[in-house]
Amino acid sequence: MTTSWLSFATMCWLCDFKTPSSPTTAPSEHRWNARRGFLLAAGASAAGTALAQVDVGSASSMRNLVPAETLENSARQQYAQVIADARSKNALAPDGHPQLQRLHEIAKRLIPHTAQWNPRAKEWKWQVNLIGSKQLNAWCMPGGKIAFYTGILDQLQLTDDEAAMIMGHEMAHALREHARERMAKSQVTGLGLSIASQLLGLGQLGNVAADMGTQLLSLKYSRDDETEADLVGLEIAVRAGYKPEASVNLWKKMQAASGGNNNASFLSTHPSGANRIQELEANIPKVQHLYEQAQRMK
Repeated sequence: MTTSWLSFATMCWLCDFKTPSSPTTAPSEHRWNARRGFLLAAGASAAGTALAQVDVGSASSMRNLVPAETLENSARQQYAQVIADARSKNALAPDGHPQLQRLHEIAKRLIPHTAQWNPRAKEWKWQVNLIGSKQLNAWCMPGGKIAFYTGILDQLQLTDDEAAMIMGHEMAHALREHARERMAKSQVTGLGLSIASQLLGLGQLGNVAADMGTQLLSLKYSRDDETEADLVGLEIAVRAGYKPEASVNLWKKMQAASGGNNNASFLSTHPSGANRIQELEANIPKVQHLYEQAQRMK
């Protein structure tokens, strides 16, 4: 596919984007963010709370040691820097790009089903952007800041259902606040803080959240985090009317792509386990009726 806005680099794009961002943003950037954020926020509260069908338990209380607002603000700044860097390289998809429009449509269907997993999601200014890169990657920062790379769409030839499973998975990481939890655990362990100082030293951990926001793109999740994101993402996507079996097809494609593919950044931070597909297959019957219900409501 030949498109004028793409500018593929041979080096790792994530390394380019790990630079600290400035807290200030140009006026035109504010207008651009508000416009796109409003587009995806519309209807975010349209779906009511519904009983979860997948069993992932409660989110870890450890995350409460890092202020959510601080981390989300830091993520917002880093996201703005990622977008600015992509635009400067002529690698940011314009609003009219078919693949970006496709992602926006998927997001608008998924977002109304997010708040049941995290009430803060009702206030998030969701954004979705598409970056031209051969990397097989996608991510969602705290606060609902999403990016897809063209490589994952084009090289895996993702259907809408499969792309929805990836987006749901990435949304789930943000909704379950895995980055917040990982940062809290990492810093508590690294600093050797006692339980008392953990509870009394929130200001220190708040500063940690601000400082570590620049590391969000390289953060690696635990196996439990990945299982949670798989299952929560599955349910979100199915409630939006996407085929549940697409989750299994997606990870089969991922496994095939992982063999000798140096561009599979998604797999470096989302390790594939031997039982991942089996876990999804075991949970599809739990959400099948949600898919059928969504189809009837079309």
